[in-house]
Amino acid sequence: MAEEHSFVTVQGRGLIAIPTALRRHFGLDQPGAQVEVIEREGEIVLRPHVAVPADQAWFWTDRWQQMEREADNAIAAGLVTSLEGAEELLTDLES
Repeated sequence: MAEEHSFVTVQGRGLIAIPTALRRHFGLDQPGAQVEVIEREGEIVLRPHVAVPADQAWFWTDRWQQMEREADNAIAAGLVTSLEGAEELLTDLES
């Protein structure tokens, strides 16, 4: 999406409405969507924040992410064997 400039009016209690096209583009039209508000060098920056579904939160724990990095490193170092299907797995286990 090309850079888009819009002017919005700040409503009571500091509320603003993000234009529809931007909400759709960044998935902010979904229930529970969040926006991170950042103050940076005299600007207010709004960054879309996609929440992690509760049933997937385990994947983003520090421990699991460390294990993912270890697995990526093992693959990059050629320390893993890639097999096609159960038969090939069983043959490899027997050898």
